[in-house]
Amino acid sequence: MLSSLPASLRYDFLDISVEALTLRELDAILASGIANKRRLLIGNHNLHSLYLFHQSALMRKFYAAADRVHVDGISIVWLAKLFGLPFDRQHRTGYMDWLPTMMAAAQERGWRVFYLGSRPGVLEAGLQKIRETWPGLQIEGRHGYFDKTVRSLDNLDVLTEIAQYQPDLLMVGMGMPVQEEWIIENIGHLPVSAVVACGALMDYVAGETAVPPRWLGPLGLEWAFRLIAEPRRLSRRYLVEPWAILQLVRRHLHGRAAEVLPKQI
Repeated sequence: MLSSLPASLRYDFLDISVEALTLRELDAILASGIANKRRLLIGNHNLHSLYLFHQSALMRKFYAAADRVHVDGISIVWLAKLFGLPFDRQHRTGYMDWLPTMMAAAQERGWRVFYLGSRPGVLEAGLQKIRETWPGLQIEGRHGYFDKTVRSLDNLDVLTEIAQYQPDLLMVGMGMPVQEEWIIENIGHLPVSAVVACGALMDYVAGETAVPPRWLGPLGLEWAFRLIAEPRRLSRRYLVEPWAILQLVRRHLHGRAAEVLPKQI
């Protein structure tokens, strides 16, 4: 772990580790990591990632390598509370909520930002909106439609482009588990910077996908809005995967022998 970052408590439950971090704390962690010029890997957990964590060895490797893991899904807050852990709504931060303070800090502090992900055309539209909102912000990007095989010419080209740009903040938005798997397979070839896995963020920024009303997040109803907007892509995630997680919760509640204690990091 990076000892220079603001301290927090990490909690273990359902085989995952997450931190009770607020938006303000995430801002401080990001700023401290970039100022120290040491690689900072930030992951997040939601219900989908909880399911994938138990399916993919690369996902487990990603979270083991992450310096910080925050909550991006109110269901994780509810599950943590079910296990008696001190999480609340303030500890859930989605990337549409984090983007404004993140980009404002980048604009003010002169951070160089690189966004990897989204489709050609959509990426450019999203980047343009960001530049209009935060004038003077240094941000470039590359779409996520390339051969992600580690030694492919496409992948080497992407790594070269990122290295030449030397970003302070690298945002990888290719959806779970692709973004986490790409990061963990290429982390050794990425320049020193803060790296965040941010899902379909640019699709929302560009207006390609409808943004759920922000008040739905704390109520745990964003999933319903997204399911209605993208039923073909999200039906399995929201209608099938939760049943597997329910079985996982039942096993852990039944077999728990002792209270889960927080670990100071």
